[in-house]
Amino acid sequence: MLTLLRTEYRKILPYRTFWVILGIFTGLLFLIVRSAASITINGQTAGPTLYNFPDIWQRLTYIASYFNLLLGILVIILITDEYGFRTLRQQIIDGYFRTDVIASKLLVLLSIAFFATLVVASLGLGFGLSATENASAQQITGNMMYLVYYFVQTLGYMVLAMFVAFLVKKNGLAIIAFLLYFFVEWIIRFKIDDSINQYFPGKVLNSLAPNPTQSIIDSAVGITTTALPPQQAIFPAVFYIVLLTVFAYLLLKSRDL
Repeated sequence: MLTLLRTEYRKILPYRTFWVILGIFTGLLFLIVRSAASITINGQTAGPTLYNFPDIWQRLTYIASYFNLLLGILVIILITDEYGFRTLRQQIIDGYFRTDVIASKLLVLLSIAFFATLVVASLGLGFGLSATENASAQQITGNMMYLVYYFVQTLGYMVLAMFVAFLVKKNGLAIIAFLLYFFVEWIIRFKIDDSINQYFPGKVLNSLAPNPTQSIIDSAVGITTTALPPQQAIFPAVFYIVLLTVFAYLLLKSRDL
């Protein structure tokens, strides 16, 4: 497994786009969290209210969840470029099995998801410690499970992107298809009862990082949003990750590289 991962990163590490997108992910997330913390309401800075422990973990993972689309686009670029440069074909010629190709891609996705979660955890600790006076270990670790939910959510977005990349193969079209999927699913869900649509892939993944103010929004507009709680959504999310990985393998196996 480590050999597969090292081989992948020999291709990825010199690739400027990889570093640019990860830099944008980290920089924009920091700037948004920092700017929100410095907002002044009635003469008081919002930071201590927004980013105190343990509430910071849910708020921060919700903000970070929007950047999973960016990581999905990164995955699509990496995989479709391999089709363009024929590196996937060369790997098979060199003796790789198609299972090795999928395993190596999945290891890369796991490492990127770990990196994204580490960024979120670092920001949470930094802003949380500055916002919470005399924070105890119990306060700091409270709600930290949201980092696990975020990790699974990030991996889910990227596995979906991997499947789309293997399906479409073309860079621009794959990105459009990936982004369009969530819009199309939203339209379909709109016409289906909440007891069923809460199990749709996009909604399941989004349920892992719920909006902390959703109940307030629902009260204001007079509706009730039905979604699985994160502790329940994690199981169908893992199922979809496995299912999409299998589908990606079947595509790779059945198609000419």
